[in-house]
Amino acid sequence: MQISELNLTKRRLLGGIAVATLGVVLASCSDSSENKTATEGEASKTADVKPAEPATTATTPAKVEMPKSERDVDMAEVMKPGTLPEMALGDPNAPVKIVEYMSMTCPHCANFHVNTFDAIKKKYIDTGKVYFVLREFPFDPAATAAFMLARCAPQDRYFPFVDTFLKQQRAWAAPSDGDVRGAMLQISKLAGFTQESFEACLTNAKLAADVTAVRDRAAKDFGIQSTPTFLVNGKSYSGDMSVDTMSALIDSFL
Repeated sequence: MQISELNLTKRRLLGGIAVATLGVVLASCSDSSENKTATEGEASKTADVKPAEPATTATTPAKVEMPKSERDVDMAEVMKPGTLPEMALGDPNAPVKIVEYMSMTCPHCANFHVNTFDAIKKKYIDTGKVYFVLREFPFDPAATAAFMLARCAPQDRYFPFVDTFLKQQRAWAAPSDGDVRGAMLQISKLAGFTQESFEACLTNAKLAADVTAVRDRAAKDFGIQSTPTFLVNGKSYSGDMSVDTMSALIDSFL
């Protein structure tokens, strides 16, 4: 997803986030090798994320190509909280700090969280080697609404809520009947929302502005233009990563 859509999205968001009027603008995310915009139909196919098939065992392990950093960033500035409380996992004093900017309607973001994140969490976050921060970078009203619902859920349910929405991305972001609002409501009810709390959350203008401010700060101060983007110990990397690739990247900082 590219930054060129931000101004249009911002104008739509500033008028409020009533879900009944949400228009879904799904586009493919950028990775480090390509920048392209998909039609809504193409995005909905991509968004049906499935876990990757196990790799076959090879006699000689394939060499993992390290991702290339796009730019340096001031990690001290990056780690300063913005308009919303940080949603983070791990030890704040861990030697490797990772900040991920992602969008809830980004298929590449969903693929990372379905196929890579759990293994990285177990190997590095839970063992005190990585401090991981997740920040919102929505490109469309549906993604903004999903982040708002995650923020309205109890704080200890933020990551499970995001995980559920990413794993069911196609079901709510591009439902076959086109009823995005209804699909989001049904998934939210599983997390304890009622019709009333669902509507109250999505008509919270301050929350909508705060989520948008997180994105705008990332674009302005850290040069974020696509999702997912990972800021790791002062370096910026964009695009989905496999477990092996992210492991190699983290190991290079240890």
